[in-house]
Amino acid sequence: MIVGDITTFAGHLHPLIVHLPIGFILLAGIINTLSYFDRYANLRPALPVILFVGFISAVLACIFGYLLSLSGSYNQSTLSHHRFSGIMLAAIAGLLCFISLERVKREILIPKKLFSVSLLALIVLMSYSGHQGASLTHGSDYLTMNILLKEVRKKPTSIQSAMIYEDVVASILANKCAQCHQGSKQKGDLSVESLQTLHKGGKTGAAVVAGQLQRSELYKRITLDPAHRDFMPADGKPPLSSTEVAIIKWWIEQAGAVEGKTIAQLKNTTVIQPKIGAYLGFNKDNESKDTDTHFIQAVNPDIPLTVDSGLIGKLRASGLMVRMMLKRPVMLDITLPARSGLKMADFKRELLALSKNIIWLNLSANNFSDADLAILKSFSNLEKLRIDKNPVTDRISNDLITLKHLEAVNLNQTQITGDALTTLKKNPAIKRVYTWGTAVKQVE
Repeated sequence: MIVGDITTFAGHLHPLIVHLPIGFILLAGIINTLSYFDRYANLRPALPVILFVGFISAVLACIFGYLLSLSGSYNQSTLSHHRFSGIMLAAIAGLLCFISLERVKREILIPKKLFSVSLLALIVLMSYSGHQGASLTHGSDYLTMNILLKEVRKKPTSIQSAMIYEDVVASILANKCAQCHQGSKQKGDLSVESLQTLHKGGKTGAAVVAGQLQRSELYKRITLDPAHRDFMPADGKPPLSSTEVAIIKWWIEQAGAVEGKTIAQLKNTTVIQPKIGAYLGFNKDNESKDTDTHFIQAVNPDIPLTVDSGLIGKLRASGLMVRMMLKRPVMLDITLPARSGLKMADFKRELLALSKNIIWLNLSANNFSDADLAILKSFSNLEKLRIDKNPVTDRISNDLITLKHLEAVNLNQTQITGDALTTLKKNPAIKRVYTWGTAVKQVE
């Protein structure tokens, strides 16, 4: 398990590392071009160093990219092209670095123009490899003429004229699901491009079954506990808001998962109309109540509007994953990978400095004790907390009852007893406590 976690974590470094060879190889191209002018000829001796750094970083990008490819469902043809072009890129960068050395140039005469053409070809190859990588992440059609020619639907002028699937449901799926389930990137063999592909579904069955929520895999996945491995959207992507979930539920259950019909043509729409109006930008007065992001901002003005980006950088450098949920006020979702090997002292100062901005926090499976987690009482704006699989006891509940915005706590596989639940009940904000694998027999 530890080796697997390290491999996955290392693979996630690929998007960071891959930008280094891009920058250095482009810099080499610029300096090589400038060196043709007498005024900048003195820059040419820097080429071997720049190309060497580009070569080393390209090799690292290949290694981390291979590790990343082991952890995802990618189109094999695109992956093969990206892998091959990346390896060729590293090899050619190394070769150009070698022949640019002064001692090599004294032995082998390489025409300056031939070197320049080779460097230009390297930049072209890098562009191709980058395009293939982006296709893996965003789908093969992310940069095509289809994007320019795609007809954008006009916003409906009223709730009644809005088409339930085309204007509402399809928009939700495009914003929250299409990045992983569209075009050439179809995780789990699921595409959300059309109602037909939703009915077809993926490896686990139909994504949508008209009138049957429990058989609709889409609804099941978006309503799981966020800590569940099958929760969607995965990989820390923004989850659907409560309004979006309610709309999809109503569409499947009450509207029969139809398309081509306006709200005015459907029955029993009284309950759902305010939510559809809020999603489409109508009913401005209700929008703050119906959308999660506005709701949090409206009821919790204590979240700071700004944040020290240097602190976020330090946390990321230490190995924590930091996701910005909202920019104003700045709301953070922070995760420490399981079994990271880090001690609380390694990042405690930065975490405390950002405590008022942290809305979601995941410290699962890192061997933290009650004493380590005593800092949690300072996270006054925390809403969701995962400290499962840590050796914490009932004492931790005393640090959580003062958090007036805390809604959900995952205490699975900890050492708590029923006494912890009794204490947590004193905090009326807490709606969900997960206690699987503990001494707690029943949640009253």
